[in-house]
Amino acid sequence: MTDRQTIDKPGPATRFSALAARRFFLPLAGALRGECQSQAATLWAGSLMVWLAVLVGTPVVLWLTGEGPFPRAATLAVLAQVAATLFALACSWPARRVVGLAALVLAATWAIEKVGFTTGWPFGHYVYTQALQPQLAGVPVLIPLGWLMMLPPAWAVVSAILPERPARPGWWYRLRFAALSGLAFAAWDLYLDPQMVARGLWLWDEPGGYFGIPWLNYLGWWCSATLLTLIVMPGPRELPHLRLMIIYSLTWLFQVAGLGLFWGQPGPALCGFAGMGIFAVLGWRQEMRRWSCLPALQL
Repeated sequence: MTDRQTIDKPGPATRFSALAARRFFLPLAGALRGECQSQAATLWAGSLMVWLAVLVGTPVVLWLTGEGPFPRAATLAVLAQVAATLFALACSWPARRVVGLAALVLAATWAIEKVGFTTGWPFGHYVYTQALQPQLAGVPVLIPLGWLMMLPPAWAVVSAILPERPARPGWWYRLRFAALSGLAFAAWDLYLDPQMVARGLWLWDEPGGYFGIPWLNYLGWWCSATLLTLIVMPGPRELPHLRLMIIYSLTWLFQVAGLGLFWGQPGPALCGFAGMGIFAVLGWRQEMRRWSCLPALQL
């Protein structure tokens, strides 16, 4: 009997899986249903699956064919992630507001990038190569789309971290929210810039101290994202937090796997893992605390 009990006793992996399901995944599934059950939720899930398929398939394609298809694969991944972000917003916002936000972010970030590589402010002096197409006045269209796909997830994770979600945010909440959102967004570039420079998608006139990237670039990212957040200032109760946080967290995990395992850049992988991970872990920790204050969710 003792041997039988020893054999049937679940191992650590089984116990951990059961605990994760009970404490995280089951409450998350119920919370996702409570957050949105409209067609936008279905479209979000579909675009998320397409995005993940591209992320998983890209290393395989490059291994089989070489580096040539990378810009096209990156374009497809960005388009799918943009769709996932916009459909997530559509779970809580009317279509007119989603379109208005997209237009504002795309126009503003194109202008920021145009000023950036023309004047060297606020990022430093750099130039885009012809690898990313199409381009509008020298700025690849993919770049403003990249801002659009990651800025709302940064808002969501910071909104989760801050303990309060006021209906009418005051100036102190707005400043904290914008500054932290800028940091959460800039943390993504700890992954992005070293990877894209290594692939020749853009070049710096004077390579800097962070794996060849000037430190001024990160200050520029933070300032630009903070300013955009102050302009838009999404209400903390209006964001579809969970779906946007999932996008932020998957970006965090897939980037560390890509740079660390496939692209031969372990340094940026570890730095990006730490930078984005602070926000992802703190955000989910706060969300789980909120779940514990809610009645049991019916799945």
